[in-house]
Amino acid sequence: MTPDPHGARPDPHGARDELHREGRADTSGPVPPRTLVVGAGGFLGGAVHRAVEASGGDVRAATVPWSDPSAAEQVLVDAVRGIRDSADGQPWRIVWCAGTGVVATGEDVFAAEQTLLGRVLDATADDAAAGEGTLFFASSAGAVYAGCADAPFDESTPPAPLAPYGRAKLAVEARFRQWAESTGARLLVGRISNLYGPGANLGKAQGLVSQLALAHLEGRHSSIYVPMTTTRDYLYIEDAAAMVLDALDAVDGLATGSTVTKILASGQPATITEVVDAVQDAFGEPLDVRDGADPSATFQGLDLRFRSTVLPQVDDRAFLPFREGVARTVEALRAAHGA
Repeated sequence: MTPDPHGARPDPHGARDELHREGRADTSGPVPPRTLVVGAGGFLGGAVHRAVEASGGDVRAATVPWSDPSAAEQVLVDAVRGIRDSADGQPWRIVWCAGTGVVATGEDVFAAEQTLLGRVLDATADDAAAGEGTLFFASSAGAVYAGCADAPFDESTPPAPLAPYGRAKLAVEARFRQWAESTGARLLVGRISNLYGPGANLGKAQGLVSQLALAHLEGRHSSIYVPMTTTRDYLYIEDAAAMVLDALDAVDGLATGSTVTKILASGQPATITEVVDAVQDAFGEPLDVRDGADPSATFQGLDLRFRSTVLPQVDDRAFLPFREGVARTVEALRAAHGA
């Protein structure tokens, strides 16, 4: 197991091929943007969907049969067109949190994903924009800046990915930028630090906090194959969802076709040693953590601390303290396992 330098890719599988509405707009004030979440079945997408729904917004989920590329393409094209057409001249948003792979994933997987995305964007690029639209894409700060030196990194730091995953994220950022320019939509690229919290996809070899806790609950040891001083910025999932929505609010008034790239991070860095200590404290007992080896260790940045200089009002918040977030994560996993 290893700390994942991204954590922003929800699991898109098991979705249905339909677009469904799951929220009510508050008609007492300004009409909130109609929002489509792609990847609402995953970690970040699910949190964003819940946050919009809780606010009384009109939120829809694009539930996509990802295992069938042709069907997935049609569902996504219909979903993108549908959210713009149904807005009827009012503001709309697309929050794209879907993605595949982890830092060790090969380039062929990302190539197939980019082919599907390209077809969807090509099919919708010439459509007339229905009102004022904004697109959010969940990118990965850890993957994009993995090869950079002299942390902390901000939006002015030139990207230096080490793995196919990071290069794929940059390629998708560029593809969405082209689409925004073509359609007149605004684009917000959120380069997100390490997400953690209840509800993470435990089937993926990522998410150090959840994986340490899961191994302990299942009576397994945890293998760490990077130095224990390896440092990540940890962002609690609910804080991340709130930041996404606040950042969207901030860019809604910009000129059409604008692109804003922002790092979403908590400014709460922790080494692997500190993460292990926090999980041990939450359990009240030691973990069985051992040294391991994996070829993908060469793709891992050793110090991924971040700060943001873009849209500073989004960062003006009280983040959940890291140890409290770890305790909540462990509590949720213990409850799920009947422990």
